[in-house]
Amino acid sequence: MNLSTIVQCLGQRDLGIAFQTHALEMKRVYTYRAVTRPARARLLILVTPGDLSDNMPLDCLLEHTDIDLIFYYVTPGAGTPFSEPLPEHDAVIIGIVEADANRALLATLDQLLEDSAQPVINAPGKIAATERGVASALLQNAPGLLIPQTLRASREDLQSIASGGAALSELFEGCDFPVILRPVGSHGGHGLEKIDGPEAVAGYLGRVDGGVFFLSRFVDYSREDGLFRKIRVALIDGEPFACHMAVSTNWMIHYVNADMYTNADRRLEEAAFMADFDAFAERHRDALAAICERTELDYVCIDCAETLDGELLIFEIDHAMVVHAMDPEEMFPYKQVHMRKVRDAFRNAVFNRVEGEDVNVSVDLSATV
Repeated sequence: MNLSTIVQCLGQRDLGIAFQTHALEMKRVYTYRAVTRPARARLLILVTPGDLSDNMPLDCLLEHTDIDLIFYYVTPGAGTPFSEPLPEHDAVIIGIVEADANRALLATLDQLLEDSAQPVINAPGKIAATERGVASALLQNAPGLLIPQTLRASREDLQSIASGGAALSELFEGCDFPVILRPVGSHGGHGLEKIDGPEAVAGYLGRVDGGVFFLSRFVDYSREDGLFRKIRVALIDGEPFACHMAVSTNWMIHYVNADMYTNADRRLEEAAFMADFDAFAERHRDALAAICERTELDYVCIDCAETLDGELLIFEIDHAMVVHAMDPEEMFPYKQVHMRKVRDAFRNAVFNRVEGEDVNVSVDLSATV
């Protein structure tokens, strides 16, 4: 199973899935042990076979902690998703991403866990709120929040627009170019492009496979200096925490392609943002509260930006975004303290449920590794 993760991180998805398949033929349960023994809590995470984008990477957030993290790979499409007995655990969290292929599975898990004797974090029935179209509808008109409507467009619809047979605004009321397109089910920016006109739609369809696409209005979120800034925030039991801020000349930002590793000035800006995060959270208090209230998720991350007129622009909400403390400390000396805040808040959320009382602990366990 570890080898599957390693080769997928190296870009060899098919080989990684093959290793995972062999691992799951041997057993369905894999445990990341706490660094202290005995563990203070045992958290069961339900996941599904697939690549790195198909499940919540909770091991990145809970490394070096006092929680046993138990991965149980459910069996999709079977009579029961549990082909083996559930291991002993103190709480359970749903790690499976929202996707068309997972919808029936999540519905089944919602029924099975309805009367769970152990607390459930992010109940399966709540995961639907992270679907792009659902999220965009759910968060419309929230105070201080901007999220363009995300619509589903068939390849036939797009071909009609490309050929001039129909106008974009005729098929999708209120939409006009530029828009962004991506295949339904894609992750990590695969197939995501900004489209400026009908002629660009034809070129896009020639490059990108898929029968159904997400379509939404493009919002220029560049600042006065022409740079784009994308912020990742974790919301844990309603409280916001800074995860990172990437600065780029490109509107489509991923942290690894935003020159954060090569540009010291951008790291300084990120450090200043994280140090002053309380002010950001206060500016967008109503918008962040609306996300928590409307999604009803215990743990969710958002990718967002601030517009020039002060609104919180939401790109995506998801419980399965990567949150980690693996960046080299000599290059990012400011990050560890903020990642510890996220990790401690998540640990406390688990302990509050398991121990039945309000706890607030922060322990540096790195020295025990």
